[in-house]
Amino acid sequence: HRLDRGTSGVLLFALDREPRTAEAARPARRRRRAASHPLRKRAMPELHAESAEIGATVLERLAAIERAESVRVLYACESGSRAWGFASPDSDYDVRFLYIRPRDWYLSIDLERRRDVIERPIEDALDISGWDLRKALHLMRKSNPPLFEWLHSPVVYRAEPGFRAAMLALAPACYSPTACARHYLHMARGNHREYLQGDPVRLKKYLYVLRPLLAVRWLESGRGVVPTPFRELVETLVPPGALREAIERLLALKRSGEELAWGPRVPALSDWIAAELARLAEGPALEPAPQPDPEPLDALFRAWSG
Repeated sequence: HRLDRGTSGVLLFALDREPRTAEAARPARRRRRAASHPLRKRAMPELHAESAEIGATVLERLAAIERAESVRVLYACESGSRAWGFASPDSDYDVRFLYIRPRDWYLSIDLERRRDVIERPIEDALDISGWDLRKALHLMRKSNPPLFEWLHSPVVYRAEPGFRAAMLALAPACYSPTACARHYLHMARGNHREYLQGDPVRLKKYLYVLRPLLAVRWLESGRGVVPTPFRELVETLVPPGALREAIERLLALKRSGEELAWGPRVPALSDWIAAELARLAEGPALEPAPQPDPEPLDALFRAWSG
């Protein structure tokens, strides 16, 4: 497979060989149009170039952000349904990036009041936002699941040479199965409460409850970092049977057509979700992890802000 690369290790819209699945949290904003737990080591997927037009547009937008904000983009990837493997043809491209500002920007008495997020309105199906590296490292120390999903995304638009490897080298000391499981369980409960009560239900939201619940099971079984592709969770944790068949049918519908709207309740999915939420009523069966040493995170920040 051919890789389209530009300068500074740029990779134009690289994807895994076949669509997979996953879920990444979007920043909380309104849509607008116009263990010491060891991290399980995974080989990175073989990549190929896809949708050169989208890839080029993303790189243009990132370059414009660099000029407008006086920042340097260190890493940019796809998150959400296109990284997880259950995108619809009309799904947005959820581009997430990490950036660094000139060192003097951080040497300010009002640093804590300065904005450490860059967001752009959704335009032409591109939803682009990023975190300052300092913020990202602070959240890494708290074992922030979306950040780990970004770093393991199968779709990388741009990466400074060595940056992702440096971040992933710190991940094992920071990754807390307990903190991540609580995050995923909170997400599953919220989506279930919001979208899957009664009949009919928001069909695509089944995926946004199933994935975090399977992520909790993955963590409870001691398998390490939750994989970004939904397919890996399903194939590992869901045996053949009614639940697996219902998931496969839902995935096929999601990938083949437009965004799923309202539809009749799916008993196999709803019953399993209800049972799993009941099982987790007291929280995931995991022990808290120790707080990681901040010095390696500080060292990485100094190295990339020089």
